[in-house]
Amino acid sequence: MKRINTFEVRPRSESDEALLQDVMDATASFWNELTYARRQRFFDDENIWEANEFRGQYKGQLGAAGVQTVTRKNNAAWKSFFALLESGEDASPPGYWGNQEDGRDLRLFVRNDSYEIEWGDYSRVEIPVGQDLKEKYGLGYYERLRLEVRGDPKWSGEQGRLEIQYDEVEGTYRAYQPVSVDDSELDSPLASEEAALDLGANNLVACTTTTGEQYLYDGEELFEQFRSTTEEIARLSSKLPPERDTSQRIRRLYRKRSRRRTHAQKALIRDLVERLHDEGIATVHIGDLTGVIEIQPSPEINEKLENFWAFKQFVDQLRSVCEEYGIEVVEKSEAWTSQTCPECGEQAETVRHRETLTCPCGFEGHADLTAAKTFLRRNTEQQVRPMARPVRFQWDNHEWRSTTDAPELGTNPNEQRTNP
Repeated sequence: MKRINTFEVRPRSESDEALLQDVMDATASFWNELTYARRQRFFDDENIWEANEFRGQYKGQLGAAGVQTVTRKNNAAWKSFFALLESGEDASPPGYWGNQEDGRDLRLFVRNDSYEIEWGDYSRVEIPVGQDLKEKYGLGYYERLRLEVRGDPKWSGEQGRLEIQYDEVEGTYRAYQPVSVDDSELDSPLASEEAALDLGANNLVACTTTTGEQYLYDGEELFEQFRSTTEEIARLSSKLPPERDTSQRIRRLYRKRSRRRTHAQKALIRDLVERLHDEGIATVHIGDLTGVIEIQPSPEINEKLENFWAFKQFVDQLRSVCEEYGIEVVEKSEAWTSQTCPECGEQAETVRHRETLTCPCGFEGHADLTAAKTFLRRNTEQQVRPMARPVRFQWDNHEWRSTTDAPELGTNPNEQRTNP
């Protein structure tokens, strides 16, 4: 069974960081050139697998094993694309990792037998680089780039391909190490609890668990940052001469906007999944929104749904992180969960106004938290324990912090509640 160790790596000097950046930039450049050649062949109805003319060009920077590893990663992306086409799904060919003018997405892949990690008080990882870069930075023929490791391994087993990504927003390097874990080593074999998520654009996630916990991740401040950047893009675009449709500054703002959102999204998922794992959650239910999202009369809502929310990206990342922790993600219909009263089951007569759901029976509660609880009850055979007071999280540009308690689930006096 596959699991993933996640940790931070740090260069030991400015020279080491410059070398690491060069290796990652060469990786992105090789990916882009290979992807461009294959895209051209694909659009010309030619065999894409013959586009291998760039391999020798990057051997001096990445080494033979590095070139092979990036090629295999690119091969996998294209095979996935073709599989989607064969299944009848609407798919786009693999894309690029930024560009030289605006900045590339920096990451690198290291073959499983080409790196070594030493865990201990002074953990470190050694990765290979091409001979040209060794000479540029004064490394010996047999030397490798050595990086500090911050963090401890959660899983032990046969190591897989190492991936290191540069987070431009945080200025940090994150490493992801897949390992093959024996079933006997899994630390949560008794996990049997379930959770349900209500995903949205105002509150990004409302979560309810069978253990009685509820979490609310507020997306309003994050969206305001997103909209502020969007307005600046529009302002700069209005000043462009008629013959131009963009500029270097505008392209950088687009990338900054996207990276901020993605950074917060990934941090949210990891924070949530770690909490669910600690509670013994084995299954997470999420709504299948395929074909459900519709154009709304409010331009602000449409901007949230079409540009800011990034639902598919969120679900893909959620599945990936849940896989690390052995949690299953199940997509099911969540029809009417946002309109259903948890007390009497009424749907047609309930009223939702902003974040509040009210019912003629007297129920009044937070709409998203109510939807998550209704969704959970609908899809689990377990008894859902009485709800603790929900906890609200807000993004502070670095992590999701608990602020004040979220609104109570409901005000019906028959509703039982417990405090944490």
